Amino acid sequence: QRRVREAVVSTQSTGEIGPHPDADSLYVEQIDVGEDAPRTVISGLRHFVPEDQLRDALVAVVCNLKPANMRGIKSQGMLLCASDKDHKTVEVLRVPEGSKPGERITGESFSEAPDAQLNPKKKIFEKVQVDLTTDDSLQVMYKGELLRTSAGVITAPTLKSAVIR
Repeated sequence: QRRVREAVVSTQSTGEIGPHPDADSLYVEQIDVGEDAPRTVISGLRHFVPEDQLRDALVAVVCNLKPANMRGIKSQGMLLCASDKDHKTVEVLRVPEGSKPGERITGESFSEAPDAQLNPKKKIFEKVQVDLTTDDSLQVMYKGELLRTSAGVITAPTLKSAVIR
């Protein structure tokens, strides 16, 4: 379980959101991660999720990836979504009401603090991602263990046996 503990995933409520000025498929989002200022996160969801479904929603974001430029704007995290195997349907994960911005998503066996920033050369998140899925009850799991906040289990809206990206 060490690998998943290295990926900080926080619950956020999204604030400002809009289209990326230089990319038809990207949104630019300002997301409250419980820090002094919101983070800019770029997501490739414009063809899948309407803006109004993201605005003021509680979402799950990986916060300890190395910031990356996406079409000229630096993204400081990755919004997690469920996707079918063909990547034709993509849904933003549901974080339970009552979860607080900046709260870590955990599993029962997670005890160690995550790394402040993952080393992109080691591809740690890519290795973790292979074992992130939803079950038949739409609950998000890592290697069979439910992922949750203090308010409850993280879920997908409709996708069973989905890939989490």
